[in-house]
Amino acid sequence: MRTFTGLSLALAVLLATQSRALNSLPPGINLPEGTGKTIVTAHCLQCHDATRLATPGQTPAGWSNVVAQMINIGSDLPKSDVVPLTDYLAKNFPRIPPAPARIIPGQAHVSFQEWAVATEGAFPHDPLATRDGAVWYAGQKGSLLGRIDPATSAIKEYRTTIPDSGPHGLTADVAGNIWFTANYAGYIGKLDPKTGVVTAYKLSDARDPHTPVFDQKGVLWFTVQGANKIGRLVPSTGEIKLATVPTAHALPYGIVISSSGVPYFAEFGTHKLASVDPNTMAIREYELPNANTRPRRIAVTNDDVLWYTDYSRGFLGRYDPKTGASSEWPSPGGNNSAPYAITALNDIIWYCETNVKPNTLVRFDPRSQKFQSWPIPSGGEVVRNMMPTAAGGLVLAESGAGKVAQVTVN
Repeated sequence: MRTFTGLSLALAVLLATQSRALNSLPPGINLPEGTGKTIVTAHCLQCHDATRLATPGQTPAGWSNVVAQMINIGSDLPKSDVVPLTDYLAKNFPRIPPAPARIIPGQAHVSFQEWAVATEGAFPHDPLATRDGAVWYAGQKGSLLGRIDPATSAIKEYRTTIPDSGPHGLTADVAGNIWFTANYAGYIGKLDPKTGVVTAYKLSDARDPHTPVFDQKGVLWFTVQGANKIGRLVPSTGEIKLATVPTAHALPYGIVISSSGVPYFAEFGTHKLASVDPNTMAIREYELPNANTRPRRIAVTNDDVLWYTDYSRGFLGRYDPKTGASSEWPSPGGNNSAPYAITALNDIIWYCETNVKPNTLVRFDPRSQKFQSWPIPSGGEVVRNMMPTAAGGLVLAESGAGKVAQVTVN
């Protein structure tokens, strides 16, 4: 009997969407028998073939957290099914221990500075480096945003006015306002740090707003993973428009802006990247060569070439939308290393492997095509996002470790 070896992430994203139920599993695939089998079929396998996502399982506590989070963002799972489902998942899909990190030496030097978030259990999801040198984090489970002063290590937290909002992605406008996606409550939020006032822009299709980014004109673009949409918000008017991704259940995830103002995003539910016409919001998709690729987050270099982490296969990928040329490199940690957060800094690619112990920070030089890697001091415990700082460093959110890190690059 074949079973799903990578149901952890699949169920996490599938529980959140309720668009259609599959009448049967793919040929040759069987779920283990048990009380929760019917629940999984009815409430989890609704979007796409879960076997395409090769991710580790979970501990019992991890599965309980996954189920709770999916209920937060819209699953209609009955309360009576929560315990049977969680028990079934924990029994049949236990956590696969991460492999030891593989550290690749090299000529670059980095140093880490880490801070524990002020509210224990807040779960820092995304980091943000602002122009004033501060480091921000989205406390998803604490329904808060936090600001760290690296010079003094002082932390100030701002609570959302809407309870249990689930802040997820972060970005800042030129006026210094902090914008976030309210993953649980289905809105785009704007925090004025001077006053602490939060303005909420509610979405018409509120399922799972995910990652935000500003373009050069000050327009906010964002992915809406569960609703399978891309959004555009004009701050001056509050106008929001949503466009549906052509591929069903594509799970739009990471998003970046090219030098010409074109948004590009990763389709985590399939083997595609995509772009959005800034004027018409027409979406164009780009198919990647390997059907098992699952691009999670995305980066762009100065030549407008796209780089992505292939979370399911353990690869770093490159795609040029102008020519359609693509390349990929095995990540140092191997096929199950689950590369996740990624960014570009001075045309060098930096990303994190999240299913190795400890998590690693990986550097890739496109010119020499050489890797170098470092262990994250506190372990990382799944670094979901990262970005460059104005000073030429990096900031990382270490979700499971409850920490935020700033990396100085020499």
